[in-house]
Amino acid sequence: MADMQNANDPLRERSLEFAVRIVETTKRIREEHREYALADQLLRSGTSIGANLSEAVYAASRPDFLSKNKIALKECAETLYWIRLLSRCNLLSESEARSLHSDCSQLLRMMISVCKTIEVNPTELRATPPSKKGSPQ
Repeated sequence: MADMQNANDPLRERSLEFAVRIVETTKRIREEHREYALADQLLRSGTSIGANLSEAVYAASRPDFLSKNKIALKECAETLYWIRLLSRCNLLSESEARSLHSDCSQLLRMMISVCKTIEVNPTELRATPPSKKGSPQ
């Protein structure tokens, strides 16, 4: 079941789904290969993407909103590095690495687009989530 907070935000929903895959992947790497340091690096960067995107929803200002999105973008780029490294060290199968890399690259492209849009049209984007039904505006 989709998290209600992410239901109307495809980027945050995809980042959450990706984080779940990363958690499952790192568990497997630890269990099958007894590799903890590299798995932890992948876990930290891969789950940080969605955490920063979720934090951006409640940013204090538009510059803060952009900053959180750019941090998520950097974490995504770092995650791509760890996926490549784990693949080259034979800790990920070729198909698993390809799939994770594809999903992560897709997130990266989406975040690049969001960041460019924020920079070009900063007044058209909200720095905070819309108010809830029935709450004063």
